[in-house]
Amino acid sequence: AATATGDSLLNICMDAKHHKTKPGPEGQLFGQCVLWKDNACCTANTSLEAHEDQSYLYNFNWDHCGAMPQKCKRHFIQDTCLYECSPNLGPWIDQADTSWRKERIRDVPLCQEDCEQWWEDCQEAVTCKTNWHKGWNWTTGTNQCPQGAMCQKFKFVFPTAAALCEQIWSGSYRYTPHHRGSGRCIQMWFDPAQGNPNIAVAQYYA
Repeated sequence: AATATGDSLLNICMDAKHHKTKPGPEGQLFGQCVLWKDNACCTANTSLEAHEDQSYLYNFNWDHCGAMPQKCKRHFIQDTCLYECSPNLGPWIDQADTSWRKERIRDVPLCQEDCEQWWEDCQEAVTCKTNWHKGWNWTTGTNQCPQGAMCQKFKFVFPTAAALCEQIWSGSYRYTPHHRGSGRCIQMWFDPAQGNPNIAVAQYYA
């Protein structure tokens, strides 16, 4: 992608399972995904499913080691919304070698606060794996812990905020020292009334 001009990395959707081919307005985005309604890579239906505990998007079960606390789950919903809906991840789109998507994101520079808050709110949640992209037991049609994997609190599985953000989706995100509003990091959370701060960040890195 290094040969691509900067502009071709802006305002695009990745070639993945549920993404639209081009970003555009979506009047009816649901819940936490509403931030992207003016220009989104996700459909209203995808945004609705992003909030379900075991949605048809990926049949992924957040509660694989018991119920995930709501204050933690909201970060995973937000992470799903960013991934499915944001048209500003172009500079970090990479080839993917899986049956269900041709492209993925890698090393998206997350704002420090977004990562720290995610980690903070998920300390007491429980999981059995550090990388949630692979290695699950899917025999029932939804992800279960692989044999011999022990369920333990996030604070033991991910000792730092950086460990959580960088490991959980196999390097999709990178922990940065940059702060929200700096124009140097992607915000998972923002106030749509103030405009989308990630547009400028994508331009900077493109």
